[in-house]
Amino acid sequence: MRLLLVEDDHLLAESLASQLKKAGFSVEEARTAKEALTLGQQEDIQAAVLDLGLPDGNGLDVLLQWRKKQLEFPVLILTARGNWQDKVNGLKAGADDYLAKPFQTEELLARLNAVLRRSQGRSQSLIKAGHFELDENRQVLKQRDGSEVSLTGTEYRLLHCLMSRPGQIFSKEQLKDQLYSLNESPGDNVIEAYILRLRKILGSQAILTRRGQGYSFNHEV
Repeated sequence: MRLLLVEDDHLLAESLASQLKKAGFSVEEARTAKEALTLGQQEDIQAAVLDLGLPDGNGLDVLLQWRKKQLEFPVLILTARGNWQDKVNGLKAGADDYLAKPFQTEELLARLNAVLRRSQGRSQSLIKAGHFELDENRQVLKQRDGSEVSLTGTEYRLLHCLMSRPGQIFSKEQLKDQLYSLNESPGDNVIEAYILRLRKILGSQAILTRRGQGYSFNHEV
């Protein structure tokens, strides 16, 4: 799942990006309002963590511009401004949640996953498709016989993308966008390699190949 992290504090941004990647996100980083506006509009962003105090503008203005352009991905505001009026202004501008600095990374991840579940119409941290369940908290797959399989970070991100929207066809480029950030250069055959690995776990019919189009998760297995 591709996430946009907008934070001008380099040390905090590096630490957060590392933790978010461990939690299963592909992270794009922006340090300025201008970069945030561009990435939010041009990339397939699934969620954003947005600081308000940016060197070239106010994060609230970025949020208002995103919403004005019908960009509906969930936004968690992260800022040192902690009074109630700032929270109200952020929520009125279109934010889905608000977390004041200083904070614990565990709380940020919990809040972020909560707004993502709500945006997907889910109330639990389990993604169910067919006879399979994907546990977001532990990044493990529960199979039809009740056994559990631990997944690598990339396996988890790929399966999360496919199982979140069973039946939807994803092209290789769309899957790459959700698995890797812009500064990464995966090989041409990386998606095929990971699809093969997941089929060995799930069974050959769980992920379907749509010739000339891409891949989809078969929720009927």
